Amino acid sequence: MAKHLVWDWNGTLLDDFHAVVTASSDAVIALGGIGLDADTHRERFRRPLSAFYNELLGRELTAIEFDRLNDLFHNRYRDQLADCRLSAGAIEAIGTWRGTQSLLSMWRHDELVPLVTEHGLFDYFTRVDGLRDNADVGKHQYLVDHLAQLNIEPTDTVMIGDSADDAEAAEAAGASCVLVTGGTTSRRLLAATGFPVADSLLEAVRLAQPSTT
Repeated sequence: MAKHLVWDWNGTLLDDFHAVVTASSDAVIALGGIGLDADTHRERFRRPLSAFYNELLGRELTAIEFDRLNDLFHNRYRDQLADCRLSAGAIEAIGTWRGTQSLLSMWRHDELVPLVTEHGLFDYFTRVDGLRDNADVGKHQYLVDHLAQLNIEPTDTVMIGDSADDAEAAEAAGASCVLVTGGTTSRRLLAATGFPVADSLLEAVRLAQPSTT
């Protein structure tokens, strides 16, 4: 039975999908590509991010180009961050979980902690981790390290996220996962992972909650 819940941040607890699409689209256009809409993003997003952007641009980015694109994305995203709010039902969903909870994000750690605090969520979590490096990789090893720091077994853990990368990380780490629609990835691709898919955060927690019978 699950004892611990790991939340994703961007697109899950934080409703920032519009900002993500706008920032991604503007960055791609700046490097000579065609802008993308929400549906295209949800169907094509994946990690490593270089693979996502290579596909959108139809060529392989150089390391210098990728760094420039990454900087363009983050600067454009930050411009819109003040307008982003918590996802519907976020605080209520967090409050319904009966075990311990933590947060693991691929957003930069030094910016994540003040943001989570600003939204009044920091004290709900036993640990908050964001990116402390610039590695262009998936979430798997970060989840392994996150749980190791908490001294929690993956088999006691459920992750709630909005992307196929969250599912891949949980599966590789040996944890369970519930995926929620409305964020980075389409329902079709979320369902293809084989994990349960919810249409709200409250439903996601209900699916993750261990049975009392």
